[in-house]
Amino acid sequence: MLVTGGAGFIGANFVRYTAAHRPEYRIRVLDALTYAGNKDNLAGLDEVDLVVGDICDRELVDRLVTEADVVAHFAAESHVDNSLHDPEPFVRTNVHGTFSLLEAVRQHGKRLHHISTDEVFGDLPVDSTDLFTEDSPHNPSSPYSATKSGSDMLVRAWARSYGVQATISNCANNYGPYQHPEKFIPRQVTNLLTGARPRLYGDGTNVREWTHVDDHNAGVHAIIDRGTPGETYLIGSGDERSNREIVQLILELLGHPADAYDHVADRPGHDLRYANDSSKLRALGWAPVYGDFRQGLADTIAWYQDNQPWWQAQKTTTETKYTEIGR
Repeated sequence: MLVTGGAGFIGANFVRYTAAHRPEYRIRVLDALTYAGNKDNLAGLDEVDLVVGDICDRELVDRLVTEADVVAHFAAESHVDNSLHDPEPFVRTNVHGTFSLLEAVRQHGKRLHHISTDEVFGDLPVDSTDLFTEDSPHNPSSPYSATKSGSDMLVRAWARSYGVQATISNCANNYGPYQHPEKFIPRQVTNLLTGARPRLYGDGTNVREWTHVDDHNAGVHAIIDRGTPGETYLIGSGDERSNREIVQLILELLGHPADAYDHVADRPGHDLRYANDSSKLRALGWAPVYGDFRQGLADTIAWYQDNQPWWQAQKTTTETKYTEIGR
């Protein structure tokens, strides 16, 4: 199995999950090791072959795809704030990189699974019970989600026009170990662990569906094993919480008052609510294991407490960047 972006947050957890649960796979990772990709995320996995390289390098990608039976495509630029500040890397990696990979799997007849996000669908009203489905129209709000939408459309077109054996998954927000401290949950946790206060965009009423990264990756394997090529599947736990609720729960779990956080200027074009209808994936036999979000969050906080050397240098760089943009 070739895993692109396998040294990033979700990709590295996928590699760890695969090594633990699917020993029949020999795993090769392709990762450019940009700021969000970290070879330490794969520490202890001596059997994993890490190739440091660019998903846009057509010759390298072609060689690696030739040697693989199945490709799991996680490689992406993925932070909305970064895409608002500098969208060019998102176009390059998410669109051009996916094109590079699609041409290789088309040439060599390989099985591809493309990992995407529910952010491609835009947002839902906060006061509704509406859910995204696989047929929801794309309505992206940021350069990040727009480029992920573009990559989804490329995969769909290559499956339809060229018969590429590809599937797509669009997942809700993930949480768990090895997530970069620029992201919402680890930023609030590491703020508190360094003596700072959590910071909440706007009024904090934006709602997200939270899925543990291991549940996400179990879903990816279900699609690779039993999904129908050409089809899209949504992944989500069904657990929706506002950003304010998340911050207050983190404060509670770390023994702080529930109001010990600061409001900052809202993100431009901030989506209101994401929520997925994952019934199509559940029909393949998948269901989330982490049904208790509170316990999953407590375990995630404990991981950051126990692995401070992993995130401390990243934290300094992240907060310098946030200071520059006033958030």
